[in-house]
Order: sequence, then C-alpha cells, then structure tokens
Amino acid sequence: MVSRVQRLFLQYVSVLFLVLISSQLLGQNAALYPLKSGKISFFSYANLEVIKASSVHLKGLINPEQNTFAVTVENNSFIGFNSDLQREHFNERYIESAKYEFCSYSGKIIEKIDWSKDGKYTVRAKGKLIIHGVSQERVIKITIQIRGNEINVLSVFNVVLSDHEINIPAIVNQKISEEIMVEFSSLFAKK
Repeated sequence: MVSRVQRLFLQYVSVLFLVLISSQLLGQNAALYPLKSGKISFFSYANLEVIKASSVHLKGLINPEQNTFAVTVENNSFIGFNSDLQREHFNERYIESAKYEFCSYSGKIIEKIDWSKDGKYTVRAKGKLIIHGVSQERVIKITIQIRGNEINVLSVFNVVLSDHEINIPAIVNQKISEEIMVEFSSLFAKK
C-alpha cells in the first residue's frame, strides 16, 4: 500500500518531469513541441448510467530527438458530468482532486518515427500513468500525424480504477464502471 506521502511525491514528480525535460532539453537546442491544444475525455459505461466528462486544461511536451513525451491534466478541470453532484463526487470521493491535483502520462515512444517527414504513424508509447497518485507502467497505442511543424496525437485506452486505488462503493457499482474508457487528442506545435 502506498502512503499519502509517497502519493504526493509521485504527483510532484509527474509535474516536475515537464519542467525538467523542458529546461534540460532547451539547453541542448532540441526541437521541442509543446502542447498547443488538446482534449481528454473519459467515459464510464455502467448498467444504470453513462458518465462522461472532459477537460482541455492540458500541458505537455514532445521531444522528437529523444522520442520522449509528457502530458498532465488538472483533475478539477473536468466538466460535462450529468450533474453538479456527480462532478462533486468525482472530485471529492473518487479522484480526490484536493490531494491529487493532476493526472499525468510520461515516457518514451517505442517505435522509430521519421519526425522530419509528414505522415501518419500508429505506434506504442511506454511510460508512467499516474492517476489518483498511483503510478502504473503502461504501454498505450497512439496515432501520430505529422504535418509540417505540428504533431497531432490521438489515443483511446482503458483504465481499470482499482489499478489506481479508486474504490467504487457497492451501493453505486451499477452506476460506475470499474473500467473507464479514455480518449485523448492533442496538437503539439514546434517551439
């Protein structure tokens, strides 16, 4: 079991990763692609209810020279729930946004990509997915489209809530799915 201090440390590390990778690579004159715009959505398809919400409050960076990436989202920025009460429960009971301000995914793109050529690539990203302060190593399939100085990234993947120590009370287990579908789309533009 991970202690509260360890969880806060993991959350801090994920946010710090973006800062460190930016400052370290800027000194090497690397061609960096900061996240210009993006959207992350999640969907819970349970027997009695469908829950969906999304956020556009993302920060991120791709370093093509090293095939590395990092993306974070503010937990309390998700909107679109069925009700204000549902959003409140998401932030206070499940994701605990006051304790865990961000979710993040950072790591490396496994396959080689010719970043200098326009094209569409379906590849795998391997990294640390941190949700609810719990880090899991994940390999996630992504689609990358390169057009000039822009990189579009799309992905759809599932998250098992228990993998991130998010517990669903028995009283609402017919309304909240144990496995959540996540959709991610973003535009990175060369700095």
